[in-house]
Amino acid sequence: MRERALRMLGRRDYARLELAQKLAPHAQTTELLQALLDDLTACGLLSDERYALARVSARAGRVGDAQLVYELRSKGVEADLVSAALATGEDELARAYRVWQRRFARQPGAAADDAVARSRQMRFLAGRGFSAETIRRVLRGDFEND
Repeated sequence: MRERALRMLGRRDYARLELAQKLAPHAQTTELLQALLDDLTACGLLSDERYALARVSARAGRVGDAQLVYELRSKGVEADLVSAALATGEDELARAYRVWQRRFARQPGAAADDAVARSRQMRFLAGRGFSAETIRRVLRGDFEND
């Protein structure tokens, strides 16, 4: 089971809960599995903090804070680690503007002059996990800090 865990961790970082779920079918007992996870954590091979930072780095360019929080919490990462990982990255407004630009700026009428285009753009950004306030600011063109 240790070899399997090391092979998995060699490919990418895992959250503790996620790795435990993947290894559970191969574990003889839960106590052995927990001991293995404790050992991997003590050796520095398994880290929820490192996993959260890597996940935020990989996904932040495409999704908002709400989506990132959901993904990390569903993998068992603690709330304080999630907050710390989000704080290290770029602010949500800048990311939302970049996502909006990639999707809509090349189209004629990108400024969402009519209600149909505006609602379509709002739904797109909301589906990506951006907050309502961030979406309003992107569509208004309000990018100044408060």
